[in-house]
Amino acid sequence: MWKVGQLAKRTGISVRTLHHYDQIGLLTPSHRTASGHRLYDRDDVVRLQQIVMLRQLGFALEEIAAALRRADAALPQLIDRHLGRLREQIERERRLCARLERMSEWLRAGREVSMDEFLNTIEEMTMFEKYMTEEQLETLRKRGEAVGPERMQQVQEEWPRLIADVRAEMERGTDVHSPRVQELAGRWRSLVNEFSGGDAAIETAVATMYQNEPGAAQRFGFDPKVWQYISAALKK
Repeated sequence: MWKVGQLAKRTGISVRTLHHYDQIGLLTPSHRTASGHRLYDRDDVVRLQQIVMLRQLGFALEEIAAALRRADAALPQLIDRHLGRLREQIERERRLCARLERMSEWLRAGREVSMDEFLNTIEEMTMFEKYMTEEQLETLRKRGEAVGPERMQQVQEEWPRLIADVRAEMERGTDVHSPRVQELAGRWRSLVNEFSGGDAAIETAVATMYQNEPGAAQRFGFDPKVWQYISAALKK
C-alpha cells in the first residue's frame, strides 16, 4: 500500500495531479485508511502506468478514461505502442546525430560552412531520407568517408560547372550523340558513379528525388529539360 505522498515521491507525479485523477475518476485509490487517507495498491500503480503512457502518446484525459475502459488498453498492448513511439523518436534523433556528425567533419576539415549551407544541407538530407532506404543512406555515408571531405567538396563544385556546360550544348541544339555531348555524358556518369559507388538502386532513387523535388534540382541549377537532354546522351 502506498500513501499519496509516498506514491508521488516514488513516481515523480505530483500529489496535486494524483488528487485530480481521483476527483475525475481516472485513478481512484482502491483503499483508504480509517481516517480517510488514500491508499494505492499494486493494481492502482499498474493503472497509473497506463495513464502515464497514454498521456505520453498524446491522449487527453477524457480519451484516456475511454481507452482504459476498452479491452485493448491492456498493459502489454500499451507498452508495445509506447515502444513503437519511442523507437520512432530514437530514429529521428539518430538521423539528426548523423547530420551533425557530417557537418562536424566538414568543419574539422577546415571547410567554411555558411548558415544557408547548413539549412540547405539539412533540407537535402531530409529529402534523401524520403527516397532512400537506411542501407542506401549508410552506403552513401561510407562513400563519403572513403573519398574524404576534400574530394566531396571538389565534386560539389564540379556539378554546377558540368550542368552549365550541358545546358549550353542543349541551348545550342547540339545533338546528344555528338562527341562534345558524349564527353559531357562521360563526366556526368563518372561523378554519379563516384557518388553512388555504381549502385543502380541509389542512382534510381536520386533520379526519382530530383523529378519529384523541384527545390533539389533548382539548387544544382538544372531543370527537367536539362535532365531529359543528358539522360538521352547517357543512353547511348
